[in-house]
Amino acid sequence: MSDRAVSVVRAGALTTVQDLGRPGYAHLGVPRSGALDPAALRLVNRLAGNGEDAAVLETTVDGCALRPRCAVTVAVGGAPCPVRVDGRPAAWGTTVRVGAGSVLEIGAAARGLRSYVAFGGGITVPPVLGSRSTDLLSGLGPAPLADGAVLPLGAASAVRGSVDAPPWPGPPDELVLRVRPGPRDDWFTAEALRAFITRAYRVSPASNRIGLRLEGPALERAVPGELASEGMVLGAVQVPPDGRPVVFLADHPTTGGYPVVAVVREADLGAAAQAVPGTPVRFVRVR
Repeated sequence: MSDRAVSVVRAGALTTVQDLGRPGYAHLGVPRSGALDPAALRLVNRLAGNGEDAAVLETTVDGCALRPRCAVTVAVGGAPCPVRVDGRPAAWGTTVRVGAGSVLEIGAAARGLRSYVAFGGGITVPPVLGSRSTDLLSGLGPAPLADGAVLPLGAASAVRGSVDAPPWPGPPDELVLRVRPGPRDDWFTAEALRAFITRAYRVSPASNRIGLRLEGPALERAVPGELASEGMVLGAVQVPPDGRPVVFLADHPTTGGYPVVAVVREADLGAAAQAVPGTPVRFVRVR
């Protein structure tokens, strides 16, 4: 392997390779996947001098540690976290130069859940259906990082991006999700639909890249029985038999047999990706 590579010293709880995903394959049963916080991915790629769709690392909760085999420009964004190079503090939210053989440590998220690590030249694992993203549901793309793994890097650009301050809003104290009702809101009672919009939910610890699971009032169905499996979209709010809504995120299934009460605007899903367990959630109906 070329010296333009990075070795994994500590993989962390869940660190995956992500880009902007593989849209356009739902008819084949393939989810979009990609970074759960695409704005954070675009920002770190800009800082590292990459195109916006270059592959980066998405860490979960406790970060990771990496050893580049060559000198490389790195940018860390998304959830704020400590960054160290060979044990010395380094900057979060801007570019850092890491020498060959040095250890880059991405610490635990201080706020939010997911941090993003871009390397100049991007991570160049083989693409699958046009994307290098790890899809946990279908198993497409590279496996989640493991200690000792080696990731190839592309050729670095001579251009370096910069911003005065990272335009990242941080994780929400309250997650407000704008929704359009349907397509199966008529499967729920009027009281359930009122509760969905007026009552507060909380993010469940059972949430993952597939869906944001919520704790709170159960939504009572007006229509009993089974629903034929139908297509699911990013942001669909599916209601399983226990009545607690699940907001589908990037690795969601492309079909499902439970009714969808509403669909969250895609622009709100980046904040959902950073909402820690226990975060209050409120749905707001829009046209």
